[in-house]
Amino acid sequence: MGKNKLAKFAEMESFPHVFQFSSHEIRSGKPVENKGRWNELVFKNNNPVVLELGCGKGEYSVGLAALFPEKNFIGVDIKGARMWTGAKESFKKGIKNVAFLRTNIEMIHHFFAPDEVSEIWLTFPDPQMKKVTKRLTATNFMQLYQQFVKDKGLIHLKTDSNFMFTYTCEMVKENGYPVVVSTDDLYASVSEDPILGIKTYYEQQWLDRGLTIKYIQFRLEKRTDFFEPDIEIERDAYRSFGRSKQHHIPVRASSTK
Repeated sequence: MGKNKLAKFAEMESFPHVFQFSSHEIRSGKPVENKGRWNELVFKNNNPVVLELGCGKGEYSVGLAALFPEKNFIGVDIKGARMWTGAKESFKKGIKNVAFLRTNIEMIHHFFAPDEVSEIWLTFPDPQMKKVTKRLTATNFMQLYQQFVKDKGLIHLKTDSNFMFTYTCEMVKENGYPVVVSTDDLYASVSEDPILGIKTYYEQQWLDRGLTIKYIQFRLEKRTDFFEPDIEIERDAYRSFGRSKQHHIPVRASSTK
């Protein structure tokens, strides 16, 4: 492991708004002190708690926290070296309504009590085109989220992937979740929403290549039965390339993956 990564990991340990748990710790039954008490112990208020799952560098969590001081935001990811960017920025700026949790998303229910979370943001998650159960909008994750998200809490998906967007729209329709907003070209259809000013590192890459950003917002109504959509979806061709090759794919004005 490089010295830069080691330095970031060490600094992450010193940030008071960063919480790190290994899978081993959770499986061993180590109690999570913050569970059910994030507002009491971390944010010192009673504002709604919003999660960004797969937050990467954390810039979206930090941006949302600055835009909405009346809400508390927690960025969640397993990649500590990436998360360091947002954690460092928010610490330097003294942003009090954002925190970071380093853990596996599959174990997220261990950290939050029933009805503790009001909203979830999924920003450019891996579409997992070969593994349905790994998709962050798959029904197994809906079942997981409803353990701690309030009834009719909001789920936001922002993605460059036509595959992920199509799958999620079909999953939402199959399970009857109420849709608040849905668009396959966010920046062409919405012009005044302040969240449009927040762009992640990867989002800007997709935009620079001429790809459109898809967005769907729906309400997570609690249920006991879940239904996976039975549909064939065309895969995103560009995702078969490695990152070094993606950079050289020709951009077309009407590019749709």
